[in-house]
Amino acid sequence: MENTLTPEDLLAGVRRTRLVAIVRGTDGAAAGRAALAAMEEGFKYVEIALTTPGALKAIGEVRAAAPAGCFVGAGTVLTKQDAEDVESAGGQFIVTPSLAPSIEAAAGRGIAVLAGALTPSEAFEAMSRGAAAIKLFPASIGGPGYLKALRDPFPDIPFIAVGGVGLDEAAGYWGAGAIAVGLGGPLFGDAASGGDLAAMRGRARRFVALAAYNGRAAKGLR
Repeated sequence: MENTLTPEDLLAGVRRTRLVAIVRGTDGAAAGRAALAAMEEGFKYVEIALTTPGALKAIGEVRAAAPAGCFVGAGTVLTKQDAEDVESAGGQFIVTPSLAPSIEAAAGRGIAVLAGALTPSEAFEAMSRGAAAIKLFPASIGGPGYLKALRDPFPDIPFIAVGGVGLDEAAGYWGAGAIAVGLGGPLFGDAASGGDLAAMRGRARRFVALAAYNGRAAKGLR
C-alpha cells in the first residue's frame, strides 16, 4: 500500500490542525474504533501505539476505513524491524518515545518521523537523524516554560508537546511555540480498551474546537 503522506505534508498538516491523537489501549479492535471515532470528530493525524495488542492489524484497518484527509501512524516505534512492520501494515508515519534506531530506518524510507526527545542534545540529534519534528516528551516535566527555553536556541525545530497535556494545558504549549499537542489519555480515556466512545467523541470535539480557536487567535482573528 503506497504511503501518500510525505514528511513535508505531515509537518504542514500538523502545523495547521495543531493536534495529534495518541491511541494506546489493551485491545486492538477497540483502539481501531477509537482512532476512527477521533478522525470522524476532526482529528487528521492519529497514531496507534505498538504496545497495544493487535496494533499492526488495527493500523491496517484504520488506514482502509479512514475518512479522506486523515492519516494513521504508529507510536512507540523503536527498532528498524518495527518501522518496516508499520510500513507493511499501512502506517503512514511513525512516532518514537526517544532516540531510537527506528528514526533513521523510517526516515531513510521516506516515512515521516515524530521523534521523542526531552533535552536540547536529544532534540538536535533526532533532527540530525532525519526527524520531521520533535515530540517533546514528557512535556509535563518542564511545562510550557521549558518548551519556550528550548526554542530559544532552536527556533527552527518544530516541537509537539506530549505527556500530561489536556484541555487546560494545551493553550499554554501553543503559546510557548509548540506547533501541536499530542493527546492520549486526556482525549481517549478508556475508549481504546473498550470504554465509552460517546464520551471520547465529546472530548474530541472540545479539543478540535479549542485548537481552531487558538489558531485563529494566533493569527489575530479572534
